[in-house]
Amino acid sequence: MNYVEETYDIIIVGAGHAGCEAALAAARLGFQTICFTVSIDSVAMMPCNPNIGGTSKGHLVREIDALGGQMGINIDATFIQSKMLNESKGPAVHSLRAQADKKAYQMRMLRTMQDQENLTLRQGEVAKLIIENDKVLGVIMSSGAKYHARAVVLATGTYLSSRCLYGDVIEQTGPNGMKSAAFLSDSLRENGVELLRFKTGTPARIDGNTIDYSKMQEQKGDERITPFSFTTDPESIQKEQVSCYLTYTNEKTHEIIREHIDESPMYSGVIEGTGPRYCPSLEDKVVRFPDKERHQLFVEPEGLSTTEMYVSGASSSMPEAVQHAFYRTIPGLENAKIVRNAYAIEYDCLASGQLKPSLEFQNISGLFSAGQFNGSSGYEEAGAQGLIAGINAARLLSEKEPLVLDRSQAYIGVLIDDLVTKENHEPYRMMTSRAEYRLLLRQDNADLRLTEIGHEIGLISDERRDKVVVKQKLINDEVARVHTVNVGNNPKVNGLLDKFNSVNLSSGAKLTELIRRPELSYDKVAPIDPERPELPADVREQVDIEIKYEGYITRQKKQVEHFKKIEGKKIPAELDYEKVPSLRIEARQKLAKMRPQSIGAASRILGVSPADISVLLVYLESGKYLED
Repeated sequence: MNYVEETYDIIIVGAGHAGCEAALAAARLGFQTICFTVSIDSVAMMPCNPNIGGTSKGHLVREIDALGGQMGINIDATFIQSKMLNESKGPAVHSLRAQADKKAYQMRMLRTMQDQENLTLRQGEVAKLIIENDKVLGVIMSSGAKYHARAVVLATGTYLSSRCLYGDVIEQTGPNGMKSAAFLSDSLRENGVELLRFKTGTPARIDGNTIDYSKMQEQKGDERITPFSFTTDPESIQKEQVSCYLTYTNEKTHEIIREHIDESPMYSGVIEGTGPRYCPSLEDKVVRFPDKERHQLFVEPEGLSTTEMYVSGASSSMPEAVQHAFYRTIPGLENAKIVRNAYAIEYDCLASGQLKPSLEFQNISGLFSAGQFNGSSGYEEAGAQGLIAGINAARLLSEKEPLVLDRSQAYIGVLIDDLVTKENHEPYRMMTSRAEYRLLLRQDNADLRLTEIGHEIGLISDERRDKVVVKQKLINDEVARVHTVNVGNNPKVNGLLDKFNSVNLSSGAKLTELIRRPELSYDKVAPIDPERPELPADVREQVDIEIKYEGYITRQKKQVEHFKKIEGKKIPAELDYEKVPSLRIEARQKLAKMRPQSIGAASRILGVSPADISVLLVYLESGKYLED
């Protein structure tokens, strides 16, 4: 026998953040799963900023956790600094962010993968897909080994035909010098898959011993640390944290970059791929914002076992000598020694319009796709897609309906809907502004929204689900009770109002009216609420939000009802758009390519107008498509 030949239920290609979540989900649902990675050392690697969460991304991590994923648990065990962002704003945009110990995060996820029942982790490069009659049957390795399976999830990250660039240096590698995946792109094209070329980048890593932190602004973590995972005991993670630092570029920095801009492969034409608009390189920022005198940079530790510091906001593909020059113009980095050069990385990824909302390919049964290969950016976006792809691969094999979260249920639903229905010409990044119903989709209530779904899928235990049911009842009961509480115009009440610089009462009022005042809260009015029960902190938080934002929440729920009606109008999968009269040519082409499953999804496709939607609705309601 010349080659290895084995059979599994599900194959995962890639072991980054998408691949790990996909593999763990599939294995935990009882399927024999094998996960391939070009290097065991790249499992859950953080080639860019070693942090988890952040604006909108923190929402995704909480949702991954509520559905039974691993990312939140892993970062809670390995963070070195934690901070709740946007606390001065409303709860819809509060987002948790934690700086990770890069190596510790990797090693903990690696051990989780290795210890998982039903999961095999294997180093090797997948070179070809085995596809017959538009159905995936397995993969062929670069060694010639064959692995058969009934479902395959592609989670290749930035490794497909990747190359790293800075100045005139071009290296045919993946991130951090890892081996590039050289063959799989050709196999995908041979099977009719359309690929794009995207680009991302990373800044230099600086030796922390050569940094003068006295010239920077120290950034400390929160005094009270909030966990990502709903299963983590908050008391267990209260610990000493490591500081990050804030500094800025200046005119001298910008002058050096402008003088050498033609040497950047971004501007010399060497780089072919499209980069992320919302995370530009430093040279891109200097060119695009010529009037800006400075750009902020965060200097962040890579971990407790290294002196390397990550210069967030200063990614670059400038030549090595130019990097040395401009980094040393930055306050605190005048004597900095570079440990790893900044670089840009180009890679192949999936063109829009080829996936179902389940993340299964439209034209290849059993083949799923997740993460940066889908045209997204970020560890959190990748992990969310990986979890859904792994779940749906398992559900396909179980002959169950796929899990599809809609835009009113989760940020994950917004993320995947955008990737599936919109033509993305640059790496997609999740933002709170993309979520229409963000007041309902807060990070603090992800468990209330999604734990039951995770339980139905099989990734959440009965015990965990029951705790959420109890929590929801406590919230409902307390909100109902508070609505019945009246407070009088008396010295005790007005004394409390004086304490918080709140206007005194001239007559009696509902307790809810006081809680809704910006300067007050459910906890602050406790002294004038003698019947108030003892409740856990997370329950009190939900009670406060439910009362304080009641009117806005009610309005958004009505908007969701309208949205659900449109999403409920399904479009037959086999509909021939060429036979829909009065439909514009552009709309026909876009609808035929994207194959939306509902009128709502069709309405979000660029190039499909409200008039086109009206025409489509009339045609579907007439039933003429049944006669064709």
